[in-house]
Amino acid sequence: MLTGNINVLRPWLQADLREAIEWVKQNITDATPLGKHDIDGNRLFCLVSEDSTQPIAERRAEYHARYLDIQIVMRGTEGMTFSTLPAGTPDTDWLADKDIAFLPEGEQEKTFVMQEGDFVVFWPGEVHKPLCAVGTPATVRKVVVKMLVA
Repeated sequence: MLTGNINVLRPWLQADLREAIEWVKQNITDATPLGKHDIDGNRLFCLVSEDSTQPIAERRAEYHARYLDIQIVMRGTEGMTFSTLPAGTPDTDWLADKDIAFLPEGEQEKTFVMQEGDFVVFWPGEVHKPLCAVGTPATVRKVVVKMLVA
């Protein structure tokens, strides 16, 4: 896991991650329609969404096998929960078809708050629980860049 802000990209950030974030900064606005947007076919694309956060107890943890996520908050505030330990046995395994598996929670979960412009990168296998409410549930507009790495 790696986190930062799209407006202050550090020089040590990997070039492919930096390029993907710069693409989002230059191409995604409040007027961009929700849904999938191709950047480089199935190798690199993004999903623009507006979703309501939920209490952490109502959110399920997830992980991926082939794609890393760059999750960027464009508007709103979102709690992001993660685990630094390996995933347990998923209760829903769609890794083969949709590159996602769900489990009730990660081991020794930790949570941080993401605000406008903040991003987090999760590599395949890293358990995370997005869209956790910070206080009262609220709408978050976000972009999730999916980058094929495995």
